[in-house]
Amino acid sequence: MKQYVVDAFTDKLFGGNPAAICILNEWINDNIMLNIAKENNLSETAFVVKKEKKYHLRWFTPGGEIDLCGHATLACAFVIMNFYDTALESVIFETLSGDLLVKKLTIYIR
Repeated sequence: MKQYVVDAFTDKLFGGNPAAICILNEWINDNIMLNIAKENNLSETAFVVKKEKKYHLRWFTPGGEIDLCGHATLACAFVIMNFYDTALESVIFETLSGDLLVKKLTIYIR
């Protein structure tokens, strides 16, 4: 497992909304995921496993699993599209709240 901490909604170090992103090859025990979330002590820790063309995504707070988390989803998409599947322009996450699509947006500033 590799873990990243990503600050969503910012371009400044130690700003925005932090989330831990755990990239797994296969699912681990729910209690272990909960303990990792407790140890991270962030609002959310996201766990993701690639499943064919989609990624299965689950979110945990230090108090337990939740159905949906926006900033951790975007942080997870950032990690996947910048470090794992760098050719992707979008990623589909399979979640307890249904499928979520995140598209890469390139902004050019002059």
